[in-house]
Amino acid sequence: MQEPDFTLGIEEEYLLVDLDSLQLAQAPEGLMEACVAELEGQVSPEFLQCQIEIGTRVCGTIGDAREDLRRLRSTVARVAKTYNLAPIAVSCHPSADWKDQHHTRKDRYDSLQRDLGGVVRRMLICGMHVHVGLGDNDLRADLMRQLSYFLPHLLALSTSSPYWQGRDTGLASYRISVFDNLPRTGLPPQFESWGEYDRSVSALVDLGIIEDSSKIWWDLRPSARFPTLEARICDVQPRLEHTLSLAAVIQSLTRMLWRLRMKNQRWRIYDRFLIGENRWRAQRYGVTEGLIDFGRAEIVPFRELMSELIELVAEDAGVLRCATELEQVMGIVEGGTSAERQRAVCAAAEARGADHDGQMRSVVSHLIKEFHADL
Repeated sequence: MQEPDFTLGIEEEYLLVDLDSLQLAQAPEGLMEACVAELEGQVSPEFLQCQIEIGTRVCGTIGDAREDLRRLRSTVARVAKTYNLAPIAVSCHPSADWKDQHHTRKDRYDSLQRDLGGVVRRMLICGMHVHVGLGDNDLRADLMRQLSYFLPHLLALSTSSPYWQGRDTGLASYRISVFDNLPRTGLPPQFESWGEYDRSVSALVDLGIIEDSSKIWWDLRPSARFPTLEARICDVQPRLEHTLSLAAVIQSLTRMLWRLRMKNQRWRIYDRFLIGENRWRAQRYGVTEGLIDFGRAEIVPFRELMSELIELVAEDAGVLRCATELEQVMGIVEGGTSAERQRAVCAAAEARGADHDGQMRSVVSHLIKEFHADL
């Protein structure tokens, strides 16, 4: 088999906040028009009016992705500022209430509201999606089964949603708890072939339950629009460089699994029940507690797991020219994910004597600064 290109595409969802109140704000029509004029097909409204979504072009390397993503983030931030707004790349606003938000009036979102009822109203959450170009459908199905093992690792590294409606949830990613209320979410089923996957999707399409596979929101799925495998489990990252590090991990893991396939080898397939336990540990603890290594039958500290993972895919990261970004995930492990950084900011504000509202405002101010840090 000819080696796939392993191209990259990154999608991110942002929340818009008022620079004075630091509360969520609806995207003005002029803001969207200005962004669309500059970014053409790379920006769009999201389900809620306080959200905006961007997507990179098809990128050959992580360096290309950095250039395009920086341009997208910078443009959104610059345009938003003219309306006294700022974007934040975080999976849950620390204090906002979903009941105060309104969905964007588009046919797609109107149908979601109609089909999913009250559950979808709570979707005041943002995520990031990383596409890796594979092309061959059988290859996409095969690698999806194997890559699922690493989804908890990706979630743990990305956690950025500890707060919900002004309260510390005790979780590193509360976004996952909210999103899992939708149908067709969570870990993907373990299809043994593309044909099995296609027949399962067609069963729902033929019944008129969904119009196509874009209404399937698993943590990892074959993209409905592109010849890619799309990792969807990650919380969105406040810092651009952390987005790129996560993308490098996903890209390198995908190539590693392809490389095993070329040697007639594969990653062991574990039951979704076991992977689900690691998914919960990642959702609850982020990188502060270990995950289960099922081969060793023990809980392994996350730092050790990541050291092993970096070594495992070092060859692939070298070929893909993302070794530096891959190694920088250790900085996330050692410095803490966004969830830990947000809690540290909140604790510091409390120590200064800030009341609860002041603590939440400090967290939002911190998130605005982080969004602009790498631009």
